[in-house]
Amino acid sequence: MKKTLLSAVLATQLLTQLQAGGNIKAVEMNEPKMLEQEAMEQEAAESKFYIVAKGMMILGDTANHEEAVLDGDQDYGYGIDLGYRIGNGFAIEYDFSYSSNSVNETVGEDREDGTAKYYTSALDLVYTYEVSKGFGIFGKVGYEYELETIDAFDIDGNDNGFVFGAGVEIAMNETYKFVAEYEHSAIKGPRGDGILAGVMINF
Repeated sequence: MKKTLLSAVLATQLLTQLQAGGNIKAVEMNEPKMLEQEAMEQEAAESKFYIVAKGMMILGDTANHEEAVLDGDQDYGYGIDLGYRIGNGFAIEYDFSYSSNSVNETVGEDREDGTAKYYTSALDLVYTYEVSKGFGIFGKVGYEYELETIDAFDIDGNDNGFVFGAGVEIAMNETYKFVAEYEHSAIKGPRGDGILAGVMINF
């Protein structure tokens, strides 16, 4: 009889604790799953469209060009990227940039100097990996089309080729990010590769 009463009292106390929301420990999510969930939540929170306004430094290069060997100097330019996030870290970008630099012939007795102007458009596929909240690294590959004019050498032509890039994104708030990247162009010309930095605006 005593055992029956004791069992009834213990059962009553257990039911009371359960009904009152007793001290039941929640199942903890391991860290990788938490980071994955945070990345998914951040991606869902980010808008699909963005724009990047950027300044650029072109590094210059030496190339055979229209029967002349031209050496391009380091100089500057600016550009804009229009992007659309398609999910899972991927985005599609349209890039446009304008840059110019001084060029000169490296061989020949009558060496000339001139100014080259470059108008470059590209369509890129970009993948961004969120290392931590507010900080990401990205890589891109695309195909670009470039118009080039060098009046001193009567050059007014175009070329196209692949472009590759890598960089970082640092969030300043929900709307703005600082972006820096290095781009390598497969187009052989006096423009050379570029280093770019700018601000991303999410819409």
